[in-house]
Amino acid sequence: MINQSQKLNQKVFDADVEQAPIRKGFGEGLLAAGRTDSRVVGLCADLTESTQMHLFKKEFPERFVEIGVAEQNLVTVASGMAAMGKVPFVTSYAMFSPGRNWEQIRTTICYNDRPVKIAGSHAGISVGPDGGTHQAVEDLAITRVIPRMVVISPCDAIEAKKATIAAAKTNTPVYIRLAREKTPIMTTEETPFEIGRAQVFFDSLGGSASKLKVGIIATGALVHKALLAAREVEKEGVGVKVLNLSTIKPLDEEAIISLAKETGRMVTVEEHQIAGGMGSAVAELLARTHPVAMEFIGVHDQFGQSGTPDELLEHYKMGVSHIREAVKRVLTR
Repeated sequence: MINQSQKLNQKVFDADVEQAPIRKGFGEGLLAAGRTDSRVVGLCADLTESTQMHLFKKEFPERFVEIGVAEQNLVTVASGMAAMGKVPFVTSYAMFSPGRNWEQIRTTICYNDRPVKIAGSHAGISVGPDGGTHQAVEDLAITRVIPRMVVISPCDAIEAKKATIAAAKTNTPVYIRLAREKTPIMTTEETPFEIGRAQVFFDSLGGSASKLKVGIIATGALVHKALLAAREVEKEGVGVKVLNLSTIKPLDEEAIISLAKETGRMVTVEEHQIAGGMGSAVAELLARTHPVAMEFIGVHDQFGQSGTPDELLEHYKMGVSHIREAVKRVLTR
């Protein structure tokens, strides 16, 4: 059942649940951060509308820099501005930032400990027709491995807005992962958000007399599919708890270990390569603290391809039925 304490959208399971692109929440959050803090500046690689930075550009043209299609310059200029006391936000498609400019992010931003905020839009395979060259399914892996980098993967537009506002207040490098397509709005303005804290969105463990229990940890837009799968599993008599892990680094270790101890089984769900992603981060933690049986939903060592978002999610086995089957598999171990 939905965790009422999180003040989630009551229509989360309805067919007509509100939908909005996660990237839209970033644009609104950046505008709000800019209104609060005059040090906030925006830099873009010729994709202001696609990344929703046009909202900030329109209101603060004197605090916006169009770098052009030069992603390495994008982040090195931002690093210099951060050294001079600004709070820079940089945007491009995730495939190009942090994809194309990873070394500059590592050396000019993180090595020098500059508080630049990197928003990677159009992440995951749900970019759809853009195809495998534009579908970033490696970005969590390449950002979480860099020292000092905070990595956030919001589940919907409202959480993306909150994450952006929170990122502006940190003194660290931050990567925010954004999806392109409209996705269900699961949270509300009252839903708690804090960098480094996971939230329980679904919990039927307390009311379940069954010995079969499983924890589902999900991130990004696939949190909604994890919730749909959890509701189906619950009807089959399995106790299930869904954790929204919006911060990939630093992990909420206490919440993850507690869930592992409660259930003894775990399924992780992400629109990213399984290798090096959120599931890997969870497995690394549990391997040294509380090992449990695990199943991983994500991309299995493949590139993306052209197709509709729904077609691709099914093809790469990240749909509701695949999450449900992963739960069944882990329950037998």
